[in-house]
Amino acid sequence: MSDTGSHGPNWYPDPMGKHEYRWFDGTNWTDQVSSHGKQSVDPITGPGHVPLSDVKQERVQKGLAKAGIEAGAVQGGGTLFTEPVLVVNQKAKLIEVNNEYAILDQHGTQIGAVREIGQSTAKKVLRVLTNVDQFLTHKYQVVDIHGQIQLQLTRPAKVMKSKILVQDGQGAEIGQILQENMIGKIRFGLVAGGQPVGSINAENWRAWNFAINDASGTEVARITKTFAGLARAMFTTADNYVVQIHRPLEGPLLSLVVAAAVSVDTALKQDDSR
Repeated sequence: MSDTGSHGPNWYPDPMGKHEYRWFDGTNWTDQVSSHGKQSVDPITGPGHVPLSDVKQERVQKGLAKAGIEAGAVQGGGTLFTEPVLVVNQKAKLIEVNNEYAILDQHGTQIGAVREIGQSTAKKVLRVLTNVDQFLTHKYQVVDIHGQIQLQLTRPAKVMKSKILVQDGQGAEIGQILQENMIGKIRFGLVAGGQPVGSINAENWRAWNFAINDASGTEVARITKTFAGLARAMFTTADNYVVQIHRPLEGPLLSLVVAAAVSVDTALKQDDSR
């Protein structure tokens, strides 16, 4: 585990997703928590909330077909890091206050989720009443189906170009996703240990579909947006993405590809028009 920096030793991002930090005594998580500089007590009740999918199997198959993927053509290992196809399903909400995504495999079985954490009441009010979302810092946890944290993503408040800080489940830094341009087709660099390991490249100016390349420029994954349907899209915030990973990946590149894939419409979103 890595130190939080602003807190003393043994304070780490809350694995329950309920507070900013929780005290780890060296063996177990305790009921001591801290948010926004204030400490309190909150007993551990489980691994935390796991957003569940609300997408039907038929829509999953339609999404795969649109992306040109035949379900079952390549079998995976049943986890976020071993499946060749991930279906990312945003929970339908009339008003988007907390971003929540379910992650399914190619057969429509949920294998994980993305949940937003650390939202104060004031921030929620700002998101509803104003258009300043991209200028606020956002924190996300990528969890497996049991609620165990696999990745932690932080999108600092955007000034000009945005970036995503990617950590593992224990808070150790893996790398960053950095915006490289502001005009034309959006492009992000994947960086680990200060070295480029790949890139994310939008295929059109609206940034609906992305090609993910390794450091040599070879495509290793592809993200395709599949629309939720006209009525659903008009009245809710629902979005769906199909992510195809072409070959087994290793090291930081694997984690950065999964991080980019599951957060493309939240962490990488540039403005409300995309």
